[in-house]
Amino acid sequence: MRAVTSPAPSDVDVVLPCLNEAEALPWVLDRIPPGWRALVVDNGSTDGSAGIARELGATVVHESRRGFGAACHAGLTAARAEIVCFCDCDASLDPSLLVPFVDRLRRGDADLVLGRRRPRGRGAWPAHARVGNLALARMLRRRTGLRLHDLGPLRAARRAPLLSLGLTDRRSGFPLQMVVRAADAGWRIAEHDVPYLPRTGASKVTGTWRGTWQAVRDMSRVLAEPAAPDAGGGTPR
Repeated sequence: MRAVTSPAPSDVDVVLPCLNEAEALPWVLDRIPPGWRALVVDNGSTDGSAGIARELGATVVHESRRGFGAACHAGLTAARAEIVCFCDCDASLDPSLLVPFVDRLRRGDADLVLGRRRPRGRGAWPAHARVGNLALARMLRRRTGLRLHDLGPLRAARRAPLLSLGLTDRRSGFPLQMVVRAADAGWRIAEHDVPYLPRTGASKVTGTWRGTWQAVRDMSRVLAEPAAPDAGGGTPR
């Protein structure tokens, strides 16, 4: 197994929200591209995840406030690289797939690149989670005009413009709020197909119908937010 190295400075930071992912961490961290820095945001794990991440060379950030958005925000504010990526820490997504995302940002083809998940393997994407994702994609289209197919967690953008969006959601609505505010600010948003694997361990959000619809409710509140007259963030040219 390759331990993750953390050269300083890195031009790409990968934020990995983590809540009890000890089993998945070695697989995930082994796939961080060379020269990139892994920022594992421990969100109150009780299974030793933080220690495992540290032993494997990741930078560990602690966020006591529970919530996917809280963990992502903590990672974003801790990042120092020009480009910041986000990836789940449950082995459902391979962080090495972020390389073409970063290439597009560097070429200036897009300002925010999102992974469009393509399920591989039985149970990779339960029916209730797909239904919730489809409903959100349709609501997003009505709200912004964006014809996106997925609101998945694998994504990349430049750090400074992301911070200027002023993201406030600290729960399940964080990924959607990023897209909505980026769209309002005139960002060029692109999708890139990625394989989606069965996750390791139990899902914290979309493992059940109840969890999925709680996430949909969080995201519906984000979609109900009016666009600011000056959307803020600016187009990161």
